[in-house]
Amino acid sequence: MANHAMNDFAHRLTRSPLPFDPAAGRDAAESFADLAPELRGLLAGAAGCSPFLKQIMGQEQDWLREALATSPEAALNGALGALTPDGPAATGSALRRAKRRVGLLAALADLGGVWSLEQVTGALTRLADTAVQRALATHLAEEIRRGKIPGAEPGDEENGAGMVVFAMGKMGAGELNYSSDIDLICLFDESRFEPDTWHEARQAFIRATRKMAAMLNDPTGEGYVFRTDLRLRPDASVTPVCISMEAAERYYESLGRTWERAAWIKARPCAGDLMAGEKFQEVLRPFVWRRHLDFASIQDAHEMIRRIREHKGLAGALVLDGHNLKLGRGGIREIEFFTQTRQLIAGGRDTDLRRRDTVGGLAALAQKGWVPENVAQELTTLYRDHRQLEHRLQMVHDTQTQILPNTRENWDRIARFEGEGDTDAYLRGLRGRLERVAALTEEFFQPGEATPRPELSDQQRNIVRGWRSYPALRSARAQEIFTRLEPDILTRLLRSATPDEAIVGFDHFLSGLPAGVQLFSLFEANPTLIDLLIDILTTSSVLSQYLARNAGVFDAVIGGGFFADWPGAAALTADLTAKLEAAGDYERKLDAARVWMKEWHFRVGVHHLRGLIDAAEAGGQYAALADAVIAAVWPAVTADFARKHGPKPGRGAVVLGMGSLGAGRLNAASDLDLIVIYDAAGQEASDGPRPLAARAYYARLTQALVTALSAPMAQGQLYEVDMRLRPSGRQGPVATSLEAFKTYQQTEAWTWEHLALTRARRVAGSIDLADEVEAFRVALLAQKAGGAGVAKDVADMRGRLKAAKPGQGALEAKDGPGRLQDIELLAQMLALQAASPARRVEAQIAAGKRAGLIAGDAAEALLAGYRLLWRVQCCLRLLAERITDPEALGEGACGFLLRETGAETIEALLERLGAATEAASGVIDAVLER
Repeated sequence: MANHAMNDFAHRLTRSPLPFDPAAGRDAAESFADLAPELRGLLAGAAGCSPFLKQIMGQEQDWLREALATSPEAALNGALGALTPDGPAATGSALRRAKRRVGLLAALADLGGVWSLEQVTGALTRLADTAVQRALATHLAEEIRRGKIPGAEPGDEENGAGMVVFAMGKMGAGELNYSSDIDLICLFDESRFEPDTWHEARQAFIRATRKMAAMLNDPTGEGYVFRTDLRLRPDASVTPVCISMEAAERYYESLGRTWERAAWIKARPCAGDLMAGEKFQEVLRPFVWRRHLDFASIQDAHEMIRRIREHKGLAGALVLDGHNLKLGRGGIREIEFFTQTRQLIAGGRDTDLRRRDTVGGLAALAQKGWVPENVAQELTTLYRDHRQLEHRLQMVHDTQTQILPNTRENWDRIARFEGEGDTDAYLRGLRGRLERVAALTEEFFQPGEATPRPELSDQQRNIVRGWRSYPALRSARAQEIFTRLEPDILTRLLRSATPDEAIVGFDHFLSGLPAGVQLFSLFEANPTLIDLLIDILTTSSVLSQYLARNAGVFDAVIGGGFFADWPGAAALTADLTAKLEAAGDYERKLDAARVWMKEWHFRVGVHHLRGLIDAAEAGGQYAALADAVIAAVWPAVTADFARKHGPKPGRGAVVLGMGSLGAGRLNAASDLDLIVIYDAAGQEASDGPRPLAARAYYARLTQALVTALSAPMAQGQLYEVDMRLRPSGRQGPVATSLEAFKTYQQTEAWTWEHLALTRARRVAGSIDLADEVEAFRVALLAQKAGGAGVAKDVADMRGRLKAAKPGQGALEAKDGPGRLQDIELLAQMLALQAASPARRVEAQIAAGKRAGLIAGDAAEALLAGYRLLWRVQCCLRLLAERITDPEALGEGACGFLLRETGAETIEALLERLGAATEAASGVIDAVLER
């Protein structure tokens, strides 16, 4: 009766859609039993559309009857739970039986709308994981029984005995098709074996891999489990089916290609030693996820698509009959490549984008702004529609196919299988979906239309002619990209306010660029970055040279948040701390800190250059950035040092920022003045593997901090560090004990050292110790405030500074009478005499005014001069290494300086500077004479 009913429904199905509404089923059905009479129609309809489903329904009638009485999830768990360790023959039979049952279950849950697409593909993937594990363990057990895996014992097969299998492609992503093959890479951990035994282990793993693949792949009277492909392994044409992790790592480091990077996005260990697999993926992480934004992968993806289509003969116009739903125009592969390429571009910087599944990848890309939300949602819907159709195509005969029908009869069958009664309407909808995928993705992969090359002057042509000789263009790949890009670059350079200056600036930039492929690809994908570069080239030689050495900072411009509001020192510290914690070993932490700092430093400079912030804000942001770097790097330094020499003796240490850092105002080229104070609290030495006496411990720890901040590494250096403000200057120990610091300041320190202390501020280290140092600082300033010789000492210091650094050039802002250093010196004297804890110049002058040490109009004259001079200094240090001559300024630099100071011309600015410094110098003379 049941077979007769199925045949009857199958006959009717050729003229009408499936007799069950999947949408209703998904909401209503907790189990198959809830589907009541509609289930009979569903089974019959499925059998009529798919000879293969009809066959396995007959083979598994008893199991199907039991399964339909429970929930799909319980039925799935039961089918997989029956796969227990056994011999090869029994395991092979059990796996084929499980494949039939799970395949039938997934088909019915899919057609009935009980499972979503992700649940269907997830169930098929769970089956594949279990099957690979069982097949591998079965044959590893045989090798262990024969003593062929050195050191392995019975039971080790369940954990791989040193071998791991990686699921690649759709299996790795949990997205297996109804009739997918499975892509596997098999590796073993050679470090688990002695040098004279690992070759024996290697041969055992190769045999186990071959037998595992045969058990899964080879058809028997009971069918097959999964068609298995091992060709994604490194250099598959010449390597065995299982290779060592060390050999795989060497291959990917030296020869790995973009398509292999894309493949490893979806990879995951699925059988064997899963922990070893996760460790290997961490080793492989720098290969898959590049540190900088990787727009060069776009062109690689485009080339892959082009080659696939040409090889498969799919490059022509879209024709539905016989169209390849996976590889053809508008197909599944285009959505996957669109997603994976964007992940490759940005996933090195943002771990949230490292999703294996396509739908999850699109959602993450949309959330982070790499893909518009509406595009991600539309592509997700189209992807699910394509995958559902792919499942229907494969259910018909259990074939791994994505080829659409080419006869009306077969189109009718698929339309009905998809629940559509009108085949013509179905075909129109399918064509629309394919064309929509193409429209959404192809613009991303196709290079844009070339810009016509503009006309150049003879001088410009001579400069441009030399570009091909620079290191950035030494590779064929770089030349290919730059050839496409060059007309657009030249057009934008010529559109700038100073074309000749722009071309010369770009020439200097290009000549200093060590490599070009990634940056040129970045420009090709984001042409507006060229305009930003031109702004910089025509304004700031400092930023231009900085970019040539650190082109990766452009990543931050398009990586999100570059033009957002300033987050503040606390948020910066937390962000850098998190990055350092995730970086791995100590050297990687320091490199990560350098990359992070350079991007934020560049951000401050660009914001200042473009007028988003002024000099005062820039000064505060540069200082906050330095605070964050020291606050995050100090714990990393102390942890690494403690690993060798034990924890800090006593109460620990505090790092004080002095000078401009202590005052919270730096410029683009500032170094850092630091001192370190410690309190061993009576503990004579550290307790660690290599203990040190307390004094030596803190001295070497301080040196380690200075090295961490200032040593040139692969990513450059963080800051120059100056420790000369510590007690006794260059002659004193680099770290000072608390008691020695107090004693020295009270009994030996010179007036200039007390002046320096007016700016001291904790930037890292023990808060408890910092509070005690601060209390001492405040008390000491009160104690030294009434010193009769303070003003005389300051006058003497001023005279020596004037003789040593008289200042040169009309734009000199720092050195000379009435300039920044002169004003800052007086401000520190006022703070000391007023016993004020204030650190910034403005607050120190205000404290002197409140104490009656300086009149109100004199204070205003000092502040007006200071503000103007700081704007000039902050601008000039961003523009070039050292500029004091107005003639050395280009037009762009002049415009920036005039905008920042509010002057109409350079002459007017010079006049204001002269008047301001003269007034400030007069005030300082009067205060010191009094």
